[in-house]
Amino acid sequence: MEHIMNQVFFGNTVYEYARALIAFIAALLVIKIVQYIVLQRLKKWSQNTSNSIDDFFVGMIEKLAIPLSYFAAFYFSFSTLQAPDSFKHGVQVLGIALITILTARFVNLLVQYGFHLYSVSQGRSADLRNSLDGILKVVKFLVWSLALILFLDNMGFKISTVIAGLGIGGIAIGLAAQAVLKDLFSYFSIIFDRPFEVGDFIIIGDYLGTVEKIGAKTTHIRSLGGEQLIFSNSDLTDSRVRNYKRMRERRVVFKLGVVYQTPIAQVREIPRIIQTVIKNTPDTRFDRAHFFSYGDFALIFEVVYYVLSADYNIYMDIQQAINFGIKEEFEKRNIEFAYPTQTLYVNKETAA
Repeated sequence: MEHIMNQVFFGNTVYEYARALIAFIAALLVIKIVQYIVLQRLKKWSQNTSNSIDDFFVGMIEKLAIPLSYFAAFYFSFSTLQAPDSFKHGVQVLGIALITILTARFVNLLVQYGFHLYSVSQGRSADLRNSLDGILKVVKFLVWSLALILFLDNMGFKISTVIAGLGIGGIAIGLAAQAVLKDLFSYFSIIFDRPFEVGDFIIIGDYLGTVEKIGAKTTHIRSLGGEQLIFSNSDLTDSRVRNYKRMRERRVVFKLGVVYQTPIAQVREIPRIIQTVIKNTPDTRFDRAHFFSYGDFALIFEVVYYVLSADYNIYMDIQQAINFGIKEEFEKRNIEFAYPTQTLYVNKETAA
């Protein structure tokens, strides 16, 4: 038996192979015990807590630490054996590749968890989650691209030389991608700053409509006429956007005119009449009513009140009710609304 154990194969005795194998199996058993006993208990404990950070760390252990521990068990168990340089180099490449992959996964999981916390803090909006998922795809692409570049650089490839060799072609690509990158960063600004969301009614310059979709490059808006308006994200972030969906109340200013023949007593009474009508209309807050100015053919009154709702249809219903109420009160008092009139005065001169 001792003779067999002392036999040498590829620079190592059978005993050394057996010792490395036993160490590897023992390490695997320890990892399995940790995975199926300790890790399962940690999972159950994290599920019973109110916060999510412990679930995140348990998931990191399961997805990153366990795979890394398998490679560590293999590496340290067989590191004492004599092996060809090609085999050692292969193990080294495998280790670098594994560390690179796990590091990229760690960064992606960290960003994903950060997006999850942001989504929770903003009320778990489905539209926001979809937008964050789109950003996450871009982040993952960038992280894996950087991981690949770093891996190739560690393998001896001169990535910097390749990038520098692009020369004018790289500059041309950069200039061509400038508009796309500008829209992409504007997309990030819209998602995180949230000047508007899907479903909001907004006005941009002479265009107005309801936001239907916020994409990585363009935003789609459905106008009141029914057609779809498509804006680049950079156009929106560079413009003054009015968001009517977030308006808590609407300030309304309107003017009306009565004829010059209206007696002064009734002129003084008109602001009080208007105030009473508005205060008796639900969902309104009266601000003021004044005899504003002398018009070309009317005495002008300016009225200001607030509609306690952002809904446009409610505003129109309230304005209609106020108009009916004012006309009804004016008719009771024989107050006449003004309309364009012209009086012609003729001066007769008698001949001497």
